[in-house]
Amino acid sequence: MQLHISPSLRHVTVLPAKGVREFIKVKIGSRRLSYRMVFYSLLFFTFLLRFVFVLTAVDTIEGQTKCSTIGCLGKKLGPQILGRRLEATVPEVIYQVLEEPDNQSEIQLGPEIPQTLEDFVAEMKDGRSDAKTFAVKLKAMVTLFQQRTRTAKIQEYLYRHVASSSIPKQLHCLALRLANEHSTNANARLQLPDAEFVPALVDNSFFHFVLISDNVLAASVVASSLVHNSLRPERVVLHVITDRKTYYPMQAWFSLHSLTPAIIEVKALHHFDWLTKGKVPVLEAMEKDQKVRSQFRGGSSAIVANNTEQPKVIAAKLQALSPKYNSVMNHIRIHLPELFPSLNKVVFLDDDIVVQTDLSPLWDIEMNGKVNGAVETCIGEDKFVMSKRFKSYLNFSHPLIANNFNPNECAWAYGMNIFDLEAWRKTSISQTYHHWIEENLKSDLSLWQLGTLPPGLIAFHGHTHSIDPFWHMLGLGYQENTTVADAESAGVIHFNGRAKPWLDIAFPQLRPLWTKYVDFSDRFIKGCHIRAS
Repeated sequence: MQLHISPSLRHVTVLPAKGVREFIKVKIGSRRLSYRMVFYSLLFFTFLLRFVFVLTAVDTIEGQTKCSTIGCLGKKLGPQILGRRLEATVPEVIYQVLEEPDNQSEIQLGPEIPQTLEDFVAEMKDGRSDAKTFAVKLKAMVTLFQQRTRTAKIQEYLYRHVASSSIPKQLHCLALRLANEHSTNANARLQLPDAEFVPALVDNSFFHFVLISDNVLAASVVASSLVHNSLRPERVVLHVITDRKTYYPMQAWFSLHSLTPAIIEVKALHHFDWLTKGKVPVLEAMEKDQKVRSQFRGGSSAIVANNTEQPKVIAAKLQALSPKYNSVMNHIRIHLPELFPSLNKVVFLDDDIVVQTDLSPLWDIEMNGKVNGAVETCIGEDKFVMSKRFKSYLNFSHPLIANNFNPNECAWAYGMNIFDLEAWRKTSISQTYHHWIEENLKSDLSLWQLGTLPPGLIAFHGHTHSIDPFWHMLGLGYQENTTVADAESAGVIHFNGRAKPWLDIAFPQLRPLWTKYVDFSDRFIKGCHIRAS
């Protein structure tokens, strides 16, 4: 075995013999690794060093050397660090056992397996075992640890699924209190906007923003951050679209918390005549999707109980159970031209973003005839977040995908998008979206990962204009490597991922970027025990 440590201490390379002699690199110097990745990297690095330590015991077992453990380790590592090579002395039988398929090895998982490296070394010394016994025991230990790691990962995914899919009692409390306020307080039932500002709702000289959400607290942060950072708030029109159950709480909030001089409109989906007349493809697709999903995915207990699938596959299936992936609120954005027939251009905002700068310059961006102005996610310093291509979302093992798209084409992000509705109306984008939703249903949801982005990538294929990454920083909800300083330098930050800033699982160092726009002295916020941390 050859172990090489680079001068920068950023890589460790181990070259074992035969089938397991491939390069294994553990990056421990990159500032972009998450704490969890660093933990696993250090854990793996420790295992490699311990493996070298165990190999020195082989010399003792085979009677080839009588040096001490530390001495043997020095003899093996010293020449490698100094750049000299040493011939491997590992018996071939060890590699034969390690390379055997699990069902052919002599592994018996049980209490007799050593639980620690110290127990393993002691057992090998006491029993004076041969090399084959050594290898079988070593493989049994590794297999046991792999199973425990797999179980721990699956449990983590399950807990995060439950935490991210449930409605926190504080948010439920807020909606109930606001609904009650709506029924008892006339000031909570104001027409939004006032009659004098209604003409602005269809006036294309204003800056029109669209926010679709059933989360009152999240919507309040988006609206507050948008208006407070605007250089011309009197020209801002925010169209808030919600569902039937959230309409009264949402109307009550914005009636009682004015953002004057900005203009706020609150409407529920059932207020749009276009959605209530005739067949709406997105509604039909969601009904079919719910039936297919319930049959194909099963419940969380059945998913977690699967002993053959990889943890990432189980995580994806758990994610499929999340209500938002079968929500009309999540898919209705594909009908923006029909929802706002009089508007030429809008900026679409997700409810898990925070605006940190004036967004009016977005209207000055030349779209070159494209429909969707978005930040591309395949280029950037953050290789974890900004490394997404079509192959990251679409299943290129399926012929329908492989025959129609390029796996290396750059992806883009939803969350802060400029939509040229005039150009959109001249295309078949919405029809393409529904066509591929149907194809995915026919394929048992096997064409892409869940969510609205994969069909969006397909529908807007050839209709997207790349904008400066300054306008949209992603990943604050699924990794904690982004520094506060970097986040504060972005125009819009996006808490996409499970760790939403209103949940207890939010990353504590990033959450203040969101909570700064929450008034914790407000009687509704205070009454529902919503706190900054």
